[in-house]
Order: sequence, then C-alpha cells, then structure tokens
Amino acid sequence: MNNPAMVHVTYIETTPEKLWAALTSGAFTKLYWFGRRIESDWTVGAPVRFYDSADDSLTDSGEVLVYDEPKTLAYTFKNEFLEERRDDEPGRVTFTIEPAGPKVVKLQVVHDRIPADQVEGWRNGWGPILANLKTYLETGHTLEIAL
Repeated sequence: MNNPAMVHVTYIETTPEKLWAALTSGAFTKLYWFGRRIESDWTVGAPVRFYDSADDSLTDSGEVLVYDEPKTLAYTFKNEFLEERRDDEPGRVTFTIEPAGPKVVKLQVVHDRIPADQVEGWRNGWGPILANLKTYLETGHTLEIAL
C-alpha cells in the first residue's frame, strides 16, 4: 500500500540554474547526498541511476518523467541496494524550483508512491539531504550529520 505524498519545502540563497545543476550533476549529488552520484542523460524516459561513490555500486534507479530546466524535474526512484527491495514498485520524486527573491529560490520536493514500510526511512532521509544541499549551495561545504 502506498502512502500520501511527503512534501518538503526549503528556501536557498542561490539561482535556479545552480540549484538545477546540483540536482542533476553527479559531481554535486555525491557531495550532499551522502556519497550518492546521480547519472542520466536527462531526457524523458531515460534511466536515472545513483551510484555509491565509495565502491561505484548501483544503489538506486529510476526513469526521467519530467525535465523542464530549470523549473521541474521528476523521476521514479527505486532501491537497488537491498535485494529484497528490487521488486518494489518505484516511488516518484518531483523537484519544483521557483524564484523567491532576487537571490533566493524556493525548492519543493514531493516524494510519493512510497511503500508503507519505507515512509519512516524517507521521512528521516530527506531532511538531512536537503539540509546538506542548502548548506552546500550557500556556503560551499556540507554538514557533518550523524545518520
């Protein structure tokens, strides 16, 4: 059974273009997404893959659903790291970017279609990921978060 969507909103002192690059570039994601490097050619229908930077193993996969640079990015998201999760239906993650001031953007992340037994994990996961993203874009470093 799937649960209602999780919605996270944060405001970041950056430009839409820099935030977009941070969401779509493996060089960026590995810095704030706890070593996960994203790869895709970012066309609708293309695969999205996350790799662990430590050993280059595939951790998550999905498919690009929406690519409207630098406003909306959506893809499916499925765990590949745990064998018992590989047959799960994928979740969906949608990033929406809006200007919120001269040097500020509003980022909304909606994660839906989450299997019931994964909701708590994602509830605990998105906060640190987004805090790291915001901190990195604003200061050039990430937080030392104990997970």
